[in-house]
Amino acid sequence: MFPFSFFYIVLVLSFESSTEEQYDLPIQPLLSREKSTKAASENISFRVFVATWNVGRKSPDSEFNLDDILQVSEESDIYVLGFQQIVPLNAGNVLVIEDNEPAVKWLTLINRSLNKANYVPLRGYRSIGSPGGSLVFPKTSLRKASKALRTENKRKLKTCNCPIGLERKNSKEFCFRCPQSQTNENDISSEDDEDGPNGPSSANSIKYSLVASKQMVGIFLTVWMWKELVQYVSHLRTSCVGRGISGALATNMLFRKTTLCFLCSHLASGEKEGDELRRNSDVIEILRNTQFPRICKTSNSRVPEKILDHDQVIWLGDLNYRIALSYSDTGKLLKEEAWDTLYNNDQLKIEREAGRVFKGWKEGKIQFAPTYKYSLNSDIYAGETVETKSKRRTPAWCDRILWRGSEIYQLSYERKESRFSDHRPVCATFWVSVGAMEDGSKRRWRGWRGWIKEKMAFC
Repeated sequence: MFPFSFFYIVLVLSFESSTEEQYDLPIQPLLSREKSTKAASENISFRVFVATWNVGRKSPDSEFNLDDILQVSEESDIYVLGFQQIVPLNAGNVLVIEDNEPAVKWLTLINRSLNKANYVPLRGYRSIGSPGGSLVFPKTSLRKASKALRTENKRKLKTCNCPIGLERKNSKEFCFRCPQSQTNENDISSEDDEDGPNGPSSANSIKYSLVASKQMVGIFLTVWMWKELVQYVSHLRTSCVGRGISGALATNMLFRKTTLCFLCSHLASGEKEGDELRRNSDVIEILRNTQFPRICKTSNSRVPEKILDHDQVIWLGDLNYRIALSYSDTGKLLKEEAWDTLYNNDQLKIEREAGRVFKGWKEGKIQFAPTYKYSLNSDIYAGETVETKSKRRTPAWCDRILWRGSEIYQLSYERKESRFSDHRPVCATFWVSVGAMEDGSKRRWRGWRGWIKEKMAFC
């Protein structure tokens, strides 16, 4: 079996908990509110967009447009995009040389959509056209493309913000399974990279900066952030854990004082009875075996080493859980759009409620059609025609987004309609409240509800 890996990213931010389920939050992102983020005592609330998509081993062309999938008309402060099967899962990609060309193409398309109004070519690659013209993908490595999409020097990611002397001792990113010589090849380096012979970075004018970008065989995770927030990110790390044909890959960051983990995975496939137990086992082993390395030796460091030690975690990916009904019964309910009945037979829901997996995690209400498996370039599920009968699968919600933790609220949960793959992309937006220390004191912000109560007390 091939040693594939899942991929997940960790960001560290600062928030307080709340046990209330109901909420009424402003939905404008931080960047549109023109709110300063420089004061250490300032409270920060921001909008996070998350998307997962199994692209079925297909590589996009230059005409492919991500605007609708990324919901660029409704801006967010952070964008987290997880792809599965961006390359064929063959021995060449697994055991020999990993093909990074599709990942570079996806980065280029994401950059064009997010930075449309302030679009600039990748630094040093004049072949990339403007938004209004034709786009030509650059012939470059994922590492070089990622570095070109970072923000300007003064806002580059810091390896460590601990006292000088400890900062660089353990700054190398580490991968538990991968050879050490290959660990950093496609990662964004932290502070050791200058603009080079081309002069100052062209990223000075962009709105969103690439924060993290990592590929592990067919899995690719990328995180973009409003550039004004990048200066608060440090302790960037990556790690991977093999799990048969699955696994886990992580990037860890520190943002002020609280931790947020983004995790992207591709769990075991199959719709035979009992296959859901293999997926449960994948989840359990990823949580058990993932260990983030230390990059500083300070005894009071709050950067977690385990996934569940983070304050907030968002898990996205092709989780591959199926609907425990026959093909014909599922088809009848699909025609009726009986989402609740279908969801009651969803394997992930059944396994979660039985306490066998994802205990304590949350998922938004599913009010959209199953996202797998479609015939290519059509809106018809595979198996509904004579030509596709051999590829028939019972339609299922394979592509999911879950979360755990406090002061994180889901605003939307939906699928997008792209015929590019046999999966439909799934997107969610979250409102995350981040509390900062007040004027050097140890008292934390009490969340947005506490702020409202304090303001009303003066009315």
